[in-house]
Amino acid sequence: MRFLRAIVWTVVKHLIHRQFPDVQSLSTRELAEWLAQSDTEHPLLLDARTPEEYEVSHLWQAHLFPADLQEFELGGDPTSSPAIVTYCSVGYRSAALAQQLQSMRYNKVFNLEGSLFEWVNEGHSVYQGDRVAKSVHPFNRLWGLLLNPEVPQLLRKA
Repeated sequence: MRFLRAIVWTVVKHLIHRQFPDVQSLSTRELAEWLAQSDTEHPLLLDARTPEEYEVSHLWQAHLFPADLQEFELGGDPTSSPAIVTYCSVGYRSAALAQQLQSMRYNKVFNLEGSLFEWVNEGHSVYQGDRVAKSVHPFNRLWGLLLNPEVPQLLRKA
């Protein structure tokens, strides 16, 4: 199963890069190192998943992105905004969001490659509010197969 999971991850990442070639990606390792730096401005983390997925777990201090893109506004000139990192379950929805933000002239936008699933598969913590979360929303049972077997899953429907 581990070998099959690795192949599927390779295909998923390839398809995302192919669909969104202009979106710059950031690895989970790079994000972890960035967030560990205390002397550097941290990026704004935007969760591109549904409220039900976000409620189960999310990255530390991440913001659920509004369903209506018109509601998003950092204020000021988008070209001088802080860095933005988008993520979802595996990276597709967040790549689409990153592309939309780029079209709105936000120029320091990165898509978290492998997104939340790869983050937890590597052993990084996720949160429910300000507490460490005990489980991850798998999006659906099929996509949940990309989570390591030891990662607890909680599938909530709206």
